[in-house]
Amino acid sequence: MGKVSEYIQLVLKGIGIGSANVIPGVSGGTIALLTGIYERFLNSIKSFNLTNCRLLLQGKFKEFSKNTDLWFLMSVFAGIIISTYSLAKLLVYLLDTYPIATWAFFFGLVLVSCYYVALEIKKWNLGTIFCGILGIGIALFISFASPTQTPESWWFIMLCGAIAICAMILPGISGSFILVLLAKYEFIMNAIGNLDMTILILFIVGALIGLIAFSHLLSWLLKRYRAQTLAVLTGFMVGSLIKLWPWKRPESADATILSFPTQWGTALACAVAGIALVVLLELLANRKTPKG
Repeated sequence: MGKVSEYIQLVLKGIGIGSANVIPGVSGGTIALLTGIYERFLNSIKSFNLTNCRLLLQGKFKEFSKNTDLWFLMSVFAGIIISTYSLAKLLVYLLDTYPIATWAFFFGLVLVSCYYVALEIKKWNLGTIFCGILGIGIALFISFASPTQTPESWWFIMLCGAIAICAMILPGISGSFILVLLAKYEFIMNAIGNLDMTILILFIVGALIGLIAFSHLLSWLLKRYRAQTLAVLTGFMVGSLIKLWPWKRPESADATILSFPTQWGTALACAVAGIALVVLLELLANRKTPKG
């Protein structure tokens, strides 16, 4: 199983990834890249194929563990679970108590993330521009089609888990941001904070399906149509910013906002703080990325 200290370090790295996953606009994939485990993490997830699952069903745990890098993955996920549960209650409290400041912070995070995802597209042409506009259109349609409510049915919770977890494994794309767009962010954070096992099991099952099924699809799209895929993602994030606009939230619809200019100053400061956080993480992640 390797040295205990190695697995403790992996748990700590998982805590960093989990912390990012619960904050809209900060990508767990970026933190994985920053901590130097992104490629190993993705390969470990993709190793859960039919061949290796057959080993598990046959009782060949040692071979299954080796082929899937299981102890590595379990250590990272242990950290993710610890930090996700720890931060969920805090974020629910901040959203209830300081909605404008919190959503402004999230807005800054996602705004600058759009820029960094767009930077991954080496050359813009008519095709990528069209894909970007398509992404904006899809996001706006989803935002206006269901601005405040989405189903709480079992299938939709599983769908949220599948989509959010796929976003998590892409550096620059935030899984929690996807939950905001689907109007399920606070719903899932409350479920985590209150340990609502019915909701959590459905969400986790959806996430597992998404990891196993969609990770291969995402890898294929990024290999074959990288620029177009990233352009759609960029447009999707730009169009979805309306969901994060602090004064569009039902919680902040009170007219007293207009009477207190300090709310604008606080919101601006929080948005700038969000932008600064993503810029710092990207700078650190780029330093960790091997050249050439």
